[in-house]
Parts: sequence; structure tokens; C-alpha cells
Amino acid sequence: MKTKSISLFILILLGMVLAGCSQSGIEPQKDSDLKGTITISGAWALYPMVVRWGEEFQKLHPEVQFDISAGGAGKGMADALAGAVDIGMVSRVIHPEEIEQGAFWISVTKDAVFLTLNADNPVWDEINQQGINQETLVGIFISGEITTWGQVVGRPEVTDPIHVFTRSDACGAADTWSEYLGGKQEDLLGIGVYGDPGVLDAVIKDRLGIGYNNLNYAYDFDSGEPVQGALVVPLDIDGNGAVSSTEIFDMKEQAINAVVSGFYPSPPARDLNMVTYGKPTGLVLEFLTWILSEGQQFVSEAGYIPLTPEKLTSELEKIK
Repeated sequence: MKTKSISLFILILLGMVLAGCSQSGIEPQKDSDLKGTITISGAWALYPMVVRWGEEFQKLHPEVQFDISAGGAGKGMADALAGAVDIGMVSRVIHPEEIEQGAFWISVTKDAVFLTLNADNPVWDEINQQGINQETLVGIFISGEITTWGQVVGRPEVTDPIHVFTRSDACGAADTWSEYLGGKQEDLLGIGVYGDPGVLDAVIKDRLGIGYNNLNYAYDFDSGEPVQGALVVPLDIDGNGAVSSTEIFDMKEQAINAVVSGFYPSPPARDLNMVTYGKPTGLVLEFLTWILSEGQQFVSEAGYIPLTPEKLTSELEKIK
């Protein structure tokens, strides 16, 4: 009888301890089945999102480490094909010759490239009413036939020169922007500047500057407004010489809605990709599978554009 009382006491005490633990806010034990380091390099456009994914994945698997660096989509592809990294971040379409070399890719989210100006541009009032059409952009970035801000808005008396900035590194933003204008990155005119932040900084420091930036570099993350000192240009997408409400990108939400609705053209909107040399296996496969499933909950929160459910399903099927 005494033994039964002691056993009952022990069970009650154990129950109290467990209940206390569950109420104290102690987190459940994290999974520790996955171990190793995943190295990733490439597109500036995808870099902030992949950093966030790495942080969240590491919360679930503390013994998985990440080595993530930006440097442009060209670097990401080259590193992946050379086996220098596990995953390359590539913010453009994958070319047939790269597939022949062993590139395997999945799309993981969506982004777009936007035209950026200095906030003190001398003809901003006219641009904000007229927008800039594709033909004019070709004249600025490709043919070089348009060299003054007066030419952009039909005011020949304005002779301020246009200072064009482009990317010096092989990158998805330049590849996508040039494709929109009917060319290739090497066709783009302007002063070459390294990296997405570098182009925006150059534009902000030059009253006559013009450039192009990925969504999450053109806009301030907290306010949703263009980064201080810069403006995101309304594109005259329908070519009618007047800016409609859907062509205004004063806020990041407006830009995202234009891409999601399909109104903003593709290019310069495009999918962002993760590339491996050959089909992924092991730890890399686990990470990429997680990105396409549980990891998608962080996409909008991080300021990116989710893929459609149908697209996510097809990408998951690719890596099975």
C-alpha cells in the first residue's frame, strides 16, 4: 500500500513538472537530423530572400550552416557549374547552353526590374505625367539616340544631359532589362557600376542619373516608398503618352500589384531561380524542398512576389 502511494506521488510530481515546462515558454527540441554547410552565391535580387530562408531553416536544423554571398547572377551560375558552391542564385532565364553544361534549376519566387531616377530630376513633373515608353528607353540605353532630358519629355529647350548607369557585373537585372529593350547586357550603354546597391547609390548621387534596380533595392523595406533620394519611374506601358493609375509605382505595393496582375510586362518581371550542378541531393535537396513548401510563408513578408500554387507544384515535381 505504501509502495502504491509513493508511485502515485511520483506520477503526480512528474505531471506537475511537465506542465510547468509547457507553460514556461520553453520551445520544443529542434530537429538535429540534418547537418552540414550549404554554400550559395549569385544574384543580388535573390540574396535578401535566401538569407531569410537560411535563417528560418537553421532555426529548424541548428546544425546546418549557411555561407551566402551576392555577386551577380553570372557569378552564381559560374560558381554552380564549376562546383564552387552548392547553389547558384540566378535572376534570369536559364540558357540552353547552361542546361547542356549540367545546370538544373527551380524557380523559387518572383521579382521585377524597375527604372530609377534621381529625386531631383529636372523634368520629373513631366515624366510623372507622361511616363517613359519602351521606345524612349531603347534610345537611352541601347541606341544612344536620346541624350538629353528634354528629348525624353519633348522639351528641346532642356539640354541637361542624361547620365546613364548600368551594371558592370554579369547579372540578371541587366540581362532582364536589356531583354525588355530588345538587346543583351553587353548592348546596354552607360557607366558600369558593381551591384544593385551600387547602381542605386550612383543615381542618388547624380541629379541627372538614370538606372534600373530590382524591386527590393528600389524601395525602402520599412516604408514601402522608393529609397530616399530616388524615384521609381512610371512606364508608359500602353504607349498612350499619359500615365494611368496602374502605371504609377510610387509605393512598393503598387509595383507588386502590377507584377502579380500581369500588367507589368515580363521581362522586366521574371522568376528568380536556384541552380545546382545536376539534380540536387542530400542536404541541398532538403533545403530546396523546404523552400518550395514551408519556406513560401516568408516570401511576401520579405517583400517578394509568390509563385502561383500551380508553379510551386510543378517546381516540386522537378526535384522529386
